[in-house]
Amino acid sequence: MDKLNLGGDYYQHFLNSAQYPYTNEERHCIESTVSKLNSFKTKGDHPGMLLGKIQSGKTKTFMAIIGLAFDNNYDVSVILTKGTKALSKQTFQRVHQEFKPFCDADDVLVYDIMQMPQTLVGYELKKKIILIVKKQKDNLDRLVELFSKKYPTLAQKKVLLIDDEADYASVGFKRNNGEIDANLTAVKLENLRSFVPSAAFLQVTATPYSLYLQPENTEIRGEEFKPVKPAFTELVPVNDAYVGSSYYFDDAEENSAASHLYQPLTLAELTALKKPDGRRFKIDDVLTSSAITGLRSAFVSFIVGGAIRQLQALKAGEGNQKFSFLIHTEVAKATHQWQEQVVLRLGEEVTKAANDNTSLFNSLVKEAYDNLAKSVALSGYFMPPISQVIERCRQALVDGELLVTTVNSEKEIESLLDETGQLKLRTPLNIFIGGQILDRGITIGRLIGFYYGRRPGRYQQDTVLQHSRMYGYRPKEDLAVTRFYTEPAIYAAMRSMHESDVALREAIEKNPEQSVVFIQRAQDGSVIPCSPNKILLTDTTTLRPHKRLLPVGFQTEKKTKTLTVTKEIDTLLATFQPSGAGKDPFKIPTSAAHQLLSLCERVIKMEESEGYTFDWQSVHSAIDYLDKRSSTPGEIWCLWLTNRNNRRLASIGSHTKYVATPDTATTEGRTARDTAKDTPMLMLFRQNGEEEKGWQGAPFYWPLVWAPANTPVAIYANQTNDQQN
Repeated sequence: MDKLNLGGDYYQHFLNSAQYPYTNEERHCIESTVSKLNSFKTKGDHPGMLLGKIQSGKTKTFMAIIGLAFDNNYDVSVILTKGTKALSKQTFQRVHQEFKPFCDADDVLVYDIMQMPQTLVGYELKKKIILIVKKQKDNLDRLVELFSKKYPTLAQKKVLLIDDEADYASVGFKRNNGEIDANLTAVKLENLRSFVPSAAFLQVTATPYSLYLQPENTEIRGEEFKPVKPAFTELVPVNDAYVGSSYYFDDAEENSAASHLYQPLTLAELTALKKPDGRRFKIDDVLTSSAITGLRSAFVSFIVGGAIRQLQALKAGEGNQKFSFLIHTEVAKATHQWQEQVVLRLGEEVTKAANDNTSLFNSLVKEAYDNLAKSVALSGYFMPPISQVIERCRQALVDGELLVTTVNSEKEIESLLDETGQLKLRTPLNIFIGGQILDRGITIGRLIGFYYGRRPGRYQQDTVLQHSRMYGYRPKEDLAVTRFYTEPAIYAAMRSMHESDVALREAIEKNPEQSVVFIQRAQDGSVIPCSPNKILLTDTTTLRPHKRLLPVGFQTEKKTKTLTVTKEIDTLLATFQPSGAGKDPFKIPTSAAHQLLSLCERVIKMEESEGYTFDWQSVHSAIDYLDKRSSTPGEIWCLWLTNRNNRRLASIGSHTKYVATPDTATTEGRTARDTAKDTPMLMLFRQNGEEEKGWQGAPFYWPLVWAPANTPVAIYANQTNDQQN
């Protein structure tokens, strides 16, 4: 292979003019990708893979990849975008911006495939060409026609195809009236390959599930389609300024600013915000109604958070600061209109209260101020005095610095984009309501509040994570005043996605060739391999070393029933450990572990109406799966601890409603790490269950299953497509 030309005009332009300079790690990723595109035979079912994280700078990376490719004999680049006008427009503007000197010098032509001149003459065909193509039938048909019929000379050039935001739509299969149908993009790319012999394929994604969630070789309508497997995988590096799901879910468990991010909503509130219903909520009571406590808190917190950041910026001698807040709970336009009415009325009433300087206004601001002060203090930033914050909030509201915008159509989105393709922040405080606006790829600046309630019957991994728009490079000062409002069931689903995301990404990083284990419970109760394309990723249990599986968010049964079951567990445990409970683990038969777990389940009532659920079946399956891999199959470790006094409800100001840690990392966690090397451990915490702690006044056992140190990454399907259908 020829040595890569790193000194060409295009690549040097990117290195020398980037707003955020390319790091050594980013340069290595770019250069390695182009080098591998040259040396590996990539094609539609065997592309190169650029794996980043949501909002992590993937576009910045692949723009430089195009530049370096142009310096190394590539003449045409095709960028496939998700099928929305807003995103293709944003991509078009971004390409023009990145290649501006070359566009101005007439060295590079950039076209939307649907808006090209009727004819390109020989003079133009000799230039470097970048085509923006939406992943829609008309766009893809025109692309194939361009190379196969209209300009066959283009087909003889070196072409780099980049599938941006590659997901299941690009590489997967779908059911059409019960029959499997190959998704459009995969078919068209296979077709294009036959006309463009020197095409290189690169997929760019933050959701690698599409690599796994596909059938094996499949014949569809007489044609064979192979699963898309990457020829190579390059990981887009992220720096310390990146805020991803780890911040929201892993860091949130520690005593940090992240632990104050999540603010739970009730299902009743989300229902009240679906449509007008005077029995649930009267709009005249917008300032005081308990039906919309979360929305009112979110609204005021956004105003107060913006005020705090503006006062911090003033103290630091920085310029005018603008911030955004997103409300996304439903796709229905009627719901957006109702929510706009509620938020506008809320704005009017809060502004009126601010203008009159009422005690209610001051108490609303103080409540939000006290909440935000905790995370600002933990972050170590300056916290303006409450008097200044109240005055800044009052001034912002009275002077009309708050703007509420509802976005329902692509036309509305386009009118909201600035010259760079980002959402335009017209005022210091911008609230956006809608669904389409959250489509993946659209960049939203200075987001410090997110009210999320979209709960489809079947979550899609990439859709939910992308819709949340919470991730990206964010100023740490903004994070300190950022709040994320959602219902516990949605939060749990997002955490489940985060865990499977981390597991899959780690597996790819360590060994791209080594597959992740997908398992499910068979009808006879055994644990068997599961076809990955059947998995619903938001209904999974991810197993990895030291994973804790335990119920959180529950009440116990009535006193008499609970006491009876607890005595039964006491008796059973005493048969295996006659000396009684203590800090030393002991072995019990795996069958007994199942029996103990089932007894615990009889008295634990999950708060399902609030969105708290626990899949007991998946824990039984996890024990069986881990036990099979143990050096002593048929028995597992047990840790029996008594006289525990955990509260039911978490302390005021906590990021969660219910206590989630009957164990501690330093005590029981250390014991499990030291003992459970290749065998799982069942921890049983005998809680005293006192009424003053929020329980029913009877002792009960809180179970926890600990995955051993040598656990292979496995994703257990609590439910599969077959089961759902």
